[in-house]
Amino acid sequence: MKDTQEKKIALYPGSFDPITNGHLDVLERASRMFDRVVIAVLNNSDKKAFLDVVDRLNLIKEAAKNLDNVVVDSFNGLTVEYAKKIGAKFLIRGLRTITDFEYEVQLCQTNQVIAGDIDTVFLSTRPEHNFISSSMVRELSKYNTDISKFVPNNVVQYLQEVAKRKV
Repeated sequence: MKDTQEKKIALYPGSFDPITNGHLDVLERASRMFDRVVIAVLNNSDKKAFLDVVDRLNLIKEAAKNLDNVVVDSFNGLTVEYAKKIGAKFLIRGLRTITDFEYEVQLCQTNQVIAGDIDTVFLSTRPEHNFISSSMVRELSKYNTDISKFVPNNVVQYLQEVAKRKV
């Protein structure tokens, strides 16, 4: 890419508690569309997280290590403010269901009012990932159910270790 062209930087924000194969599907596809994608864990102190931020960051880094143009980070506050801070002009949002779409459109329109120079790109997950959610993975993991079809191998291994420590 020529130095005179502005790099296309996208932000893929979320809780990723934990990251799923659906999240990775969206991330991999976004990485082909943009010069750099920052996948960032929102550190929301109002929400009770299953995994702490450091663990989530480490799991994402390992799962995305083959994506050269992906940066893993965390942030506090408004997503659009963090996007401005890192120079992102695009927000990546994954869609699974019509319910996701309704929520995401409201969020997108609010962000357009706050930061009109940042666009939202919606990527629908592939059909085989439509039903996967972090909350579903957490619930299955709690009952020692095989989650290997829903999350990357490093997440499976990590959650198995967490379960062993709780016994």
